[in-house]
Amino acid sequence: MDPQPLRIEIRPNCSLSVRGARAFFFGACIAPFGVGGFLAAKGFWPILPFAGLEMALLAWALKVSLERRFHSQIITVSDAEVSIESRDRAQCARIVFPRHWAQVKLRRPAATLHPSRLTIESHGRQCELGSFLTEEERRGLALRLKRLIGRVDESPSWQ
Repeated sequence: MDPQPLRIEIRPNCSLSVRGARAFFFGACIAPFGVGGFLAAKGFWPILPFAGLEMALLAWALKVSLERRFHSQIITVSDAEVSIESRDRAQCARIVFPRHWAQVKLRRPAATLHPSRLTIESHGRQCELGSFLTEEERRGLALRLKRLIGRVDESPSWQ
C-alpha cells in the first residue's frame, strides 16, 4: 500500500486586511489634502496635484501589497514525484519532478542584502520556492525538504 503524499502549503504573511488598508489610506490622506487645501486657499494651488499623485502612488502600493494574499505554493511529495503548484489570483502553474532525481538547493544571495533562493531542480528544470518567505523560514523549509526528498539517487522513507 502506498503511503499518503505529504503536502506542504506556503503563503506570504499578509496581516493587513482590506478594511485596515482602507482605514490607513484614508487616515494618510488627511494630512496631504488638509495641508494642500489650506495652501490652495492661500493661492498655492499647484500643491494639490502633487498631493493627489502622492496618494495615488500610496493606493497603488497598498493594492500590490494586498494582492500578495492570493499567492500560495503547494509542495506535494509522494514516493514517485515532487510536484509544486504555484497559484495567484489569475493563474495556476504546476511543475512535477521525479523524486528520485530531484535536488533541493538553497543558493547564496548574489549580493549581501539580497535573499537566498530555494529551488527544486531536476533534468535541467528548476522551480523557485518561497520567494516571499523570510530567510529563516526559507532555511527551515530547505532542511525539511532535503530530509523528505533526499539527495539524487536517494529516496528516504518519510513515513
